Amino acid sequence: MDERQLRILRELDELGSVTAVAEALLVTPSAISQQLRLLQRAIPVPLTERQGRRLVLTDAGRALAGAAVEVETALARARHTVEEFLERPDGEVSVAAFDSAATAFFPLLIRALAGPGKPVPRLADEDVPQEGFPRLTREYDIVLAHRLEHAPPWPDTVTATTLLREPLDVAMPVDHPLAAKRRVTPRDVAEEQWITVHDGFPVLAVIEAIAAAAGRRLHLAHRINEFAVVAEVVAAGGGLALMPRWTMRPHPALALRPLSGVQARRHIDALYRPERTARSAVRAVLAELGRAARSVQSRETGDTVTP
Repeated sequence: MDERQLRILRELDELGSVTAVAEALLVTPSAISQQLRLLQRAIPVPLTERQGRRLVLTDAGRALAGAAVEVETALARARHTVEEFLERPDGEVSVAAFDSAATAFFPLLIRALAGPGKPVPRLADEDVPQEGFPRLTREYDIVLAHRLEHAPPWPDTVTATTLLREPLDVAMPVDHPLAAKRRVTPRDVAEEQWITVHDGFPVLAVIEAIAAAAGRRLHLAHRINEFAVVAEVVAAGGGLALMPRWTMRPHPALALRPLSGVQARRHIDALYRPERTARSAVRAVLAELGRAARSVQSRETGDTVTP
C-alpha cells in the first residue's frame, strides 16, 4: 500500500462513491478502481463491498481509512520537517579539500560564515589522486578538487563548479640563476633536479609535458605532495618544483616564474551531487566559495611575475 491508495480509501469513506472521489482527485473513476484493487491485494480481508450500484467500505475498510488519516498527518509532518531542513540557512555543511585548496579557502570560509543565521562549515582535508575526488561526494556536501585544464571532465555523477583556473609556476630559490629571467622554458629547466608529486596526482602530467617539450627525461629527485613542504625543500636547494600561483602563500626565499611552451594550469572545482543543492545552506556555502575564489585570485603573488 502507498499514500495515494490510503488517501483514496479515506476519500471514499467521506464522499461515498468512486465517481465523487474521482472528481475530487481529478482522475478517472477507472483509475480510482484500479488503485483500490491494488490496495486490496495487500490486505487479507475485504475493504469494500457493493450496496446496489455503489461501492462502500467494509468495517475493515473504514478502520484502514481511519488509520489513513494518521498516516497522512505523519507524512505531512515529515514533509514539513524536510522542507524546514532544506530551507534552514544555518544548517551544517561538510566541505572537503585537498591541502593547498584547504589552506587558501578554509580560513576564508570560517571568517565569512561566522555568526548566527549562517551555515555551519564542517571542514576536512582529503589528499587523493584525481580519480578519487568524485567518490568523496558520497561523504561530503562539497568537495574541492583539482585537475589539469586539458584533463578529461569530471564524471556525470557529480556537478562541478569551477572556482579557479590557477597557473602553475616554476619555483626556485630567489638566488637561482633562472630567477633573473621573467619566464622560463622547458629547455631552461631540463637540466635541473626536480621535486614533484606522487603518481596519480595532476601536477605530474605537467612535469611529463616539460620533459616531452625539452626532449629529455627530468631528474625527479624527491616526491612530496604537500606544497608547503615542497616550498621549504626548494628554498633549501633541493631542486625546482611546480607551485600554484594563488593558493600558496608567498615564500620569502622563493621566486616563481611562469613557464612558456607548456600548458601549466589547473582547475580548482567544487564537486557536489546535484541533490545536495536542494539545501539552502549548501547553496550559501557554494556562493561563499565563489567569493573566496575571487579573493584568492586577487591576492598579492609575492615574487611571481604575471605573464
